[in-house]
Amino acid sequence: MAPNVLGNTLLLAEACIQPEDPNNNQIKANKSILNVRTTTEPTTIVTAKARVQVDELQKTDSSSSSSSSSTSSSYFQAALVWRNIIAFVYLHGGFLYGLYLAFTVAKGSTILLAFILGLFGAFGITAGAHRLWSHRSYKAKWPLRLILMISQTLAFQNSIYEWVRDHRVHHKFTDTDADPHNAKRGFFFSHIGWLMMKKHPDVRQKGKTVDMADLETDPIVMFQKKYYAVLMPLFCFVIPTYLAYYFLDETFSNSWYIVAIFRYVLSLNGTWLVNSAAHIWGTKPYDRKISPTNNTFVAIAAVGEGWHNYHHVFPWDYKTSELGKYSTNFTTAVIDFFAKIGWAYDLKSVSDDMIKKRVLRTGDGTHTYSEEHLREKMVDYINNLDHDNENVVWGWDDHDMAEDDRRDATVSNKKD
Repeated sequence: MAPNVLGNTLLLAEACIQPEDPNNNQIKANKSILNVRTTTEPTTIVTAKARVQVDELQKTDSSSSSSSSSTSSSYFQAALVWRNIIAFVYLHGGFLYGLYLAFTVAKGSTILLAFILGLFGAFGITAGAHRLWSHRSYKAKWPLRLILMISQTLAFQNSIYEWVRDHRVHHKFTDTDADPHNAKRGFFFSHIGWLMMKKHPDVRQKGKTVDMADLETDPIVMFQKKYYAVLMPLFCFVIPTYLAYYFLDETFSNSWYIVAIFRYVLSLNGTWLVNSAAHIWGTKPYDRKISPTNNTFVAIAAVGEGWHNYHHVFPWDYKTSELGKYSTNFTTAVIDFFAKIGWAYDLKSVSDDMIKKRVLRTGDGTHTYSEEHLREKMVDYINNLDHDNENVVWGWDDHDMAEDDRRDATVSNKKD
C-alpha cells in the first residue's frame, strides 16, 4: 500500500503552527520547510483544526500590532486636566497684569521684595529639591534643610517628595514615555503641557520602582509632605502678599499680582526651561548622544541649572556644572557659603581627569578640551612630573642594565 504522504504532511503542518513563538519567526520557518504558504491571508489547509489555529495566530498578530500602535501614540490621547489648565491660564494672565502694574503703579520696594522672594524660592528648588534631595550631591544639617524646605514650599512645585520622585524618574528614563516631561514630545509638552494632562502609564509604573527610602527617613521632608496642603498656600501666596501689603504699605492688588502671582509664575517658567529649552537648544560638550544641552540663557534664568548636558552625565556633582563662575551658577555660591559655615558638607564633585576623558570620548567637540588641547596639556603634564632617575647605566654592557631593556632593544646587522 502506498504511504499516506498527504495525511502525514497535514499532521506535520498542524504541529508546526502551534502558537509558541509570539513573533511567528519559527512558525514561518517551519511552514517554508514544508512548502506551506506563509501569506497573511487565511490558509486553505483542509483540516478544520489547522484553519482555526492559523486564524488565531492572525488575530494575535493583529492585536499585537494594534496594541503597539496604540502605545506609541498613547500620549496624544492623554486625558486633559482642566483644573490645571484653567489655573495656568489665570496664573499667566495674572503674570502679565502684574508685569503691567510693576511698570506703572507699583513701588520699587514691592518689585524688590518679589525679586528677593523669587530667588529664595528658586534656591529651594535648585539647592534643595534638586541638588540635595534628588541627587544627594551634598549633605545638609537640619537648619539648612529646614530653610530649604520652606523656600521649596514658597516655590510651589509640588512637595519635595513628589518633586524628587518625578526627577529621579526623569533621569533614569530620559526621553522615554516614562519621562514625566519627555522632550521628544515637543517644547510645549516638556515646558508646561505635561502638567495639563494625565501622566503616561509608564511614568506611574516606573515611578513605583524608584527608591525613596532616603526621603522617607528625613523628618523635615515627611513633615512637609504631610502638611503640604496647608503649608503651600501659606508660604507661596498668603505670606508674600501680606508682607507687601502690611510692611510696605502696598495696595492689595499690587501685592497679590506682583509679589505673589508674578513672582511665582516667573519662577515656574525658569524651572520649566530646564525641562524644555535645555533639552532642545545648546551644546553637548560631554555627551553628544543625549538630548540635554548646555544653555547659558537657561543657566542664568534657573540660577545655575542650565548646564544640563554636564548634569545628566555627572548628576552627583553638587555644582551641576564644570564652570567655576558664580555669575551663571548662583546656586553653587549659596551651597559653598553654607559649606563654609558648616551647614553643608560632603560636597561631591567630578575630577578634572574624569571630565577630560568623557569629553574626549563622547563630547560633540564644543568643549575647550579638544583633542589637540588635551594632547598639549598631557605633554605639559608629563614634562612637569617629578620623578627619580631609574636604572642609570653607562651603556650596553653595564651590569645594571635591565633585562627587559636588553630584550626589547633593536640590534641591526647582528652577527652570530
